[in-house]
Amino acid sequence: MDALIQFLFEHAPYAHWIVFSALMLAGLNVPISEDLMIIFSAIIAATIIPENTAKLFISVFLGCYISDWVCYWIGRKWGPKLWNIRWFAKTFDQKKLAHIQNYYEKYGFKTLLFGRFIPFGVRNGLFLAAGLGKMHFGKFLLSDGIACLCSNTTLFLLAYYGSRNYEALLHGLKTFNLFLFGAFVVSLIGLIWYKKKKKSQAQNEK
Repeated sequence: MDALIQFLFEHAPYAHWIVFSALMLAGLNVPISEDLMIIFSAIIAATIIPENTAKLFISVFLGCYISDWVCYWIGRKWGPKLWNIRWFAKTFDQKKLAHIQNYYEKYGFKTLLFGRFIPFGVRNGLFLAAGLGKMHFGKFLLSDGIACLCSNTTLFLLAYYGSRNYEALLHGLKTFNLFLFGAFVVSLIGLIWYKKKKKSQAQNEK
């Protein structure tokens, strides 16, 4: 990931193509963080090439969305045969995928909506489980499209506006740190005074 992120910033004018390609690989369960791709795309849009903001957001959304289809169809086409592949069997726990399928049955669309906000391999498990359970592809497209748009927009905007206002955030952090330091000093003085008072009271009692 470090090398990919460095490459991304070094080739910022082409970041939208790099991000889209990386996210497509993530759909094949290559260990590429979708969240980091979204965050760094937003940072590049806010600080380096603001004129490419729309391109970067579209590449993030389409990369995430289409890569979900890849994962879905892998589950739908190969099904249980996937566990004959050693790498796949180590990556995906059958029990966890069974739990996800149960969530689909109980909560439907909400499973995708809230699940998309959970990183570290949970997302690919969602899409794979949908394919394994043979969810209607049209239903999957609609549900995942709404969930993907919500999660990507939220994270992209947070990173984008956070990057644009980093000086104000830094100033706020420094102010907060000063407040914490002041509270620590006051607490320390109060503790010393309290201990001295207790010691003095003990000596007077003697």
